[in-house]
Amino acid sequence: MSSFRQKHPILLGLFILTGIFFLFLGGVSLLISSLISHDSQTDIFSSKEGVGIVELKGLIVSSEQTLKHLTEFRHDPNVKSIVLRIDSPGGSVGASQEIYKEVMRTNEVKPVIASMGSMGASGGYYAALGAENIIANPGTMTGSIGVIVKFPNLEGFFEKIGYRSEVIKSGPLKDVGASNRPMSEEERKLMQDLIDNVYGQFVRDIAAARDMEEDIIRELADGRIYTGEQALEVGLIDSLGNFTDAITIAADMGGLDVEDPRLIYPKVDRKFSLFNLLTNAESLVDNFVPLYPILSFEWTGIH
Repeated sequence: MSSFRQKHPILLGLFILTGIFFLFLGGVSLLISSLISHDSQTDIFSSKEGVGIVELKGLIVSSEQTLKHLTEFRHDPNVKSIVLRIDSPGGSVGASQEIYKEVMRTNEVKPVIASMGSMGASGGYYAALGAENIIANPGTMTGSIGVIVKFPNLEGFFEKIGYRSEVIKSGPLKDVGASNRPMSEEERKLMQDLIDNVYGQFVRDIAAARDMEEDIIRELADGRIYTGEQALEVGLIDSLGNFTDAITIAADMGGLDVEDPRLIYPKVDRKFSLFNLLTNAESLVDNFVPLYPILSFEWTGIH
């Protein structure tokens, strides 16, 4: 190193200056990102009060993250109202119902506006029911009110490859939906009763949230998809508008400046490591579709 420094002093100086320059750029970038962060969406001199933004995107498999964000905003005095931004085809029954209940609980404390983007179908629509106001774009895909469960039938495939499954069970219905054989009539009736029960829960919650008769809801809830315009006509949503419109309504209901309200996003851990990814079970669950049959409020358009 000493020999290199003596032979190439200018080159060494350039290396050092380059290193200092990149360190300086890194420090400036960190400073700028902290001042203009996704969490605040504003400058350091503005009011701390604003509209909380909770995003519900993709297939609903787990509810923990959404529940956490709603709870944090419900207890945050700076969050005066909340926009629940939905872009989801729905998902598991349990998770959708949990989010619906938490949205409803939060709306009792401060107004929640549900804003549906490209899609707010089935479980995505269920989650919106707990809000004070549901807004969709004219072309938003919504509705698909119903329940579904899917079982693969691989009997023919198993026969071709010579696969056999030996089952020992405690009762005749313990392996309902087994993929190595057709479903029996008794099993089909059991699953249909299960579906009908959960469907009835969906219908009751819609009727209560939309102040409509259950019989009317059942006529609408045959699994069909509605556009935002159609959903407005039949009373499934409150108005047409985009994300900005939802923010304006939320700001007004929260007593904030409707012209330029501060947007408050949930705080996220920006540190990334392979260890954090592997140990964060919820992140892994949220990004993979379960390999087992689940009751779903879901629309994919593919069967």
